[in-house]
Amino acid sequence: MTSSALGRDFQLLWSAAVSSRFGDALRTPALALLAATVTRDPRIIAAVTVAGQLPPLLFGLLGGVYADRWDRRRTMAVVDGLRAAVVAALAVVVALDRVSVLVLLVVVAFLLATFGTLFDSASFALLPALVPPDALPRANGRLQAGSAVAGGFVGAPAAGVLFAVAPALPFAVDAVTFAVAALLVLALGAPSAITPGSARRRGSVWGEIVEGLRWLMAHRTLWRVTVLTAASNLAISGIMAVLVLYALDVLRVPPAGYGLFAAAAIVGGVAGALGAGRIAARLGTVPALRAVLAVETVALTGFALARHPVSGGIALAVFAAGTVVWNSLWASYGQRQVPSDLLGRVGAAQRMVGLLTAPFGAALAGLAAASSGTAPVAGAAAATFALVTVAAWRTLRPAVSAMSSHAG
Repeated sequence: MTSSALGRDFQLLWSAAVSSRFGDALRTPALALLAATVTRDPRIIAAVTVAGQLPPLLFGLLGGVYADRWDRRRTMAVVDGLRAAVVAALAVVVALDRVSVLVLLVVVAFLLATFGTLFDSASFALLPALVPPDALPRANGRLQAGSAVAGGFVGAPAAGVLFAVAPALPFAVDAVTFAVAALLVLALGAPSAITPGSARRRGSVWGEIVEGLRWLMAHRTLWRVTVLTAASNLAISGIMAVLVLYALDVLRVPPAGYGLFAAAAIVGGVAGALGAGRIAARLGTVPALRAVLAVETVALTGFALARHPVSGGIALAVFAAGTVVWNSLWASYGQRQVPSDLLGRVGAAQRMVGLLTAPFGAALAGLAAASSGTAPVAGAAAATFALVTVAAWRTLRPAVSAMSSHAG
C-alpha cells in the first residue's frame, strides 16, 4: 500500500503507523478481556474504556501546543518509547498475576491515550514535511488504509487468540510494535519543517492554544468543514453504538456471521482510503468533500431501509468508504492551508471539535434504542446526514472557486 513516489520518509512513517496500529488493535480488546477476567463489575470495566476516551478531549489542545514547540520526529519517537515501556510493564504485571483493575488498568489506559494525543498532533503536523502538497490526499489515504488492514484484518482477530495463549502476550507484542515504530520514526530525515520555527516568540501555553483556535475559526472553509465533521460524527457515533443490535435484530445477521458483516465496513474503508487521492485529483478537495457527503447520505439511507444482511452490508461498506475519504481529504486540506508552526495546534483543535459530538451521539442512540428499538436510530442518522449534506452544499459553495488553486 505504500508508494515509492511518496518517498522513503513517507514509507518509514507509514510503516511506523501500521506497526503502532497493529499493536493498538491487540491491546484494546485485550484490556477489555483482562478487565473481565478480574472483575464482573460493569462500572469498573466501563471505567477502563472511559479512561482511554477522555485524554483526547482533556489534553488534545495541549498536545497540539507541544507538537508545535518540539521537534516532531523526536517527539513521536520519545512518545512511542514511553508507550512501549508502559505496555511492557503491564505485560510483566499480567504475567506475574498482579493485576489491580482500578490502580493499573485504568491508569494504563489513561496514560497511553494521553501520550497518544501528543503523538497524533506531531504526526499530523509532520506529514506535510515529508510529501509534496499535491500528494497529501494520497498519503493520508495510504496511512488510513494501512492502519485499517493492520487493525481490522490482522490485529483485532489476533488479539483473542494471543490472549487465549497467555494473557500477557498481546501486551508484550504491543510493546514491541511501539519500540519498532519509535526506531522507524528516528530513521526519518530531518527537514527543517520537522522542527517548527524555534525562533518564533512563544507565549503562554494557554495563549498558544487560543492562537490555534482563533486561526481555525478565522479560516472560513476549514472551520465550516470542521463543524460539518462534528455534525456528521453525531450520526456516526450513534449508528456505531447500536450497530451490533441493529445487525442482529433488523438485518437478521446470524450471530456467527456478525464478524463477516462488520468486515464489510473495513473493506469499504480500505477501498475509500486507497481512492481518496484519485477523488481529490479529479474533483478538487473541497468539491470532493461535498460529493462524499452526498454519497454517504445515500448509503446511510440505503442502510436504514435495508432488511437483509447482504444489502445492509453493501450499504455499510459504501458508507465506511465515504467516511474514510472524508477524513483523508479533511486532514489533507488542513495540512495544506495551515502554516507549519501552527499545524500541531490547529490540527488538535480540528480533531477535538470534530469529536465533541461523538459521546452525545452514542448516548442519544442508546436512549432511543431502549425506548423505540434500533431501527429508528438508523433513520435518524440518515436524516442527520441529509441535513449535513445540504448545509455543506450551501456553505462550502462560495469557497470552491476561491480554493480551487489549492485543491489536490
